[in-house]
Amino acid sequence: MNSRLFRRAAVAVSAAVVLPLALTACSSDGSSKDSAAGSAPSTAPSASKPAGDSMTMNEPFGPACSSVPKQGAGSFDGMAKDPVATAASNNEELSTLVAAVKAAGLVDTLNTAQNITVFAPTNAAFAKIPKADLDALLANKAELTKVLTYHVVGKRLTPKQLANGSFETLEKGELTTAGSGVSYTVNDSAKVVCGNVPTANATVYIIDSVLMPPK
Repeated sequence: MNSRLFRRAAVAVSAAVVLPLALTACSSDGSSKDSAAGSAPSTAPSASKPAGDSMTMNEPFGPACSSVPKQGAGSFDGMAKDPVATAASNNEELSTLVAAVKAAGLVDTLNTAQNITVFAPTNAAFAKIPKADLDALLANKAELTKVLTYHVVGKRLTPKQLANGSFETLEKGELTTAGSGVSYTVNDSAKVVCGNVPTANATVYIIDSVLMPPK
């Protein structure tokens, strides 16, 4: 009888020891799972990027781009298929520039050049020049050629390169660019109003002022 009572007492003691340990282990596992579950949402926001970071500069940008037709030869898709002088002729806002290019005999030069950048003044940019001075410029082929080739750089330029750039032009003079995002200036005066426009052989940055080569 004594031995049986002793064994029962031993079992009771063992159960008393094991049960709290088991409960402790269960409680520990639960808190670990809860902790892991709680940490998951905190990592989700860091994986997402701000909306501004998703913007790419592979497409045309600038306030004047909104006036470009959505379809046809004068659209961005249409201009991308033509060499630069031909593409410009399909944009009504560049008609004065196109007339000047024709007067200077530069149509073939621009259309056959490869991988160039053209800073293209709008009609409004030419209108800033007094009429008498503009007429004189258009009538002077040598001077007109200098002015127009000063708007051309012999390689394609990306918006990033315009941030703080200095480039030799076909006229052999230097022009400078500055800016960031979707806001850029050329020679501290002309603003890019529609930039990064692709044509078959050039990248075009439409500007609001005519650039004059340094004397």
